[in-house]
Amino acid sequence: MFTPFELSGIGLHSGVKTTVKVSPAQKGKGRYFVRVDLPDKPIIPASIESIATTTLSTELSNGEAKIRTVEHLLASLIGCGIEDAEISIDGCEVPLLDGSAQEWVNHLDYQSENPFQAVTETIEEEIWVRKGDAFCAVIPSPEMKFSCGVDYPYAVLQNQWYSWYPQRENFVSSIAPARTFGFADQIKQLQEAGLIKGGSLENALVCDHSGWLNPPLRFENEAVRHKLLDFIGDLSLLGKIPRAHYLAYKASHQLHTELAKKIHKVIS
Repeated sequence: MFTPFELSGIGLHSGVKTTVKVSPAQKGKGRYFVRVDLPDKPIIPASIESIATTTLSTELSNGEAKIRTVEHLLASLIGCGIEDAEISIDGCEVPLLDGSAQEWVNHLDYQSENPFQAVTETIEEEIWVRKGDAFCAVIPSPEMKFSCGVDYPYAVLQNQWYSWYPQRENFVSSIAPARTFGFADQIKQLQEAGLIKGGSLENALVCDHSGWLNPPLRFENEAVRHKLLDFIGDLSLLGKIPRAHYLAYKASHQLHTELAKKIHKVIS
């Protein structure tokens, strides 16, 4: 259980300020969003069935009601062992805050026991999804493990790999502080496409071919840790993440959610 709290901020893609209130929900209700700014306050479950679009963020929908960039908040909830939460929001995008999950977890009561240890569901067969040389996979494993790799044509982001064992390092200190990142030479093109209107050097790490434009980094491999944060947030749409080894290489929200959908079919 945790104390209800509110946070406000700018959405990464919309550039619009929204306020989010996160409250404990009735046991068994799961994690869900409520669009309090819309008539009848529609509910959008944070579930596989709600996945809408996955372009540079994960968007959920229920009919005409939508909520975008849900991955950091959802990762925070599952990383802190919160299974049931009502997330009220007065707009269409969860605020980016400082680009990480740090502010969310600061307001959640982190369970000292590993929240992933209580998982009884397991994966019995490996599952893969791929696009070109990018892939996501889940492999049977006696312990929970997440591995992530990135490889970009920038000197500071070539061939980074990171594996996280929840039973050895907690989510709050190892994953939550890692901020989102982008590339200076892509900003104009993305903004012209109607994306990252709310992005800035205050809420995202930015690099070019000479290095990071706004150091210092919180981790030497902060970028790949952030990709792992996104991966966990997308996998949280399963409700509980089964015990297994999860891998993502050069992956996107599209591949993350494709893997989650395949897992859902196997375990449901």
